[in-house]
Amino acid sequence: MTFDRSIKIAPSILSADFANFGEEIRAIEGQGADWVHVDVMDGHFVPNLTFGPPAVKAFRPHVTTVMDVHLMIAPVDPFIEAYAEAGADILTAHLEAGPHIHRTLQAIRAAGMKAGVALNPGTPAEAVGHLLDLVDLICVMTVNPGFGGQRFIDMTAKIRRLRAMIGDRPIHIEIDGGVDPTTAPLVVGAGADVLVAGSAVFRGGSVKNASVYGENIRAIRTAAHALGSAA
Repeated sequence: MTFDRSIKIAPSILSADFANFGEEIRAIEGQGADWVHVDVMDGHFVPNLTFGPPAVKAFRPHVTTVMDVHLMIAPVDPFIEAYAEAGADILTAHLEAGPHIHRTLQAIRAAGMKAGVALNPGTPAEAVGHLLDLVDLICVMTVNPGFGGQRFIDMTAKIRRLRAMIGDRPIHIEIDGGVDPTTAPLVVGAGADVLVAGSAVFRGGSVKNASVYGENIRAIRTAAHALGSAA
């Protein structure tokens, strides 16, 4: 992965057809997805249960871009090697998921993956100030994690603060939650470059009607490039 700050759309396959993941992944990539976002939930750290390492390993052969795995689980450390073996390119852990996030990020990098840290809406930007030389990505949650399709929570002030803190470090700012053509300009204008979108990408489409995915992805990308009032 070569670092750049161009806008990247990362559809969350949590909104895909669960009976057809391989074709769904190929469809979104074929329609312009830059990354594939995989939401891992444990029913403990968040109130939902999704994918484990075997599922992520099954997705891997279908992903030709970047597999961006977001762990909404606690604890994280016992599962790092399993997700590395499953083929994650980026592994993101929540700062709130455990007491030793510094060690967790070191372990993710040591396992050969890019390391991300995610912040819940109630966690301030300053909480990652001591981690900036250990991370490749900061995921700003714009919903409380656990379910798709939630209403966007405005975190633009936090995003701006993070962008200032990052400076010229090669760190992506990713936004997860409620991203659509209305909210994309706000977060990109504040400094984000990776936009996770679930229902906003998959709504109205299917593998047999994948052009709708492309229309949805292009609508988000076009809106993001417009930057809007936050630019």
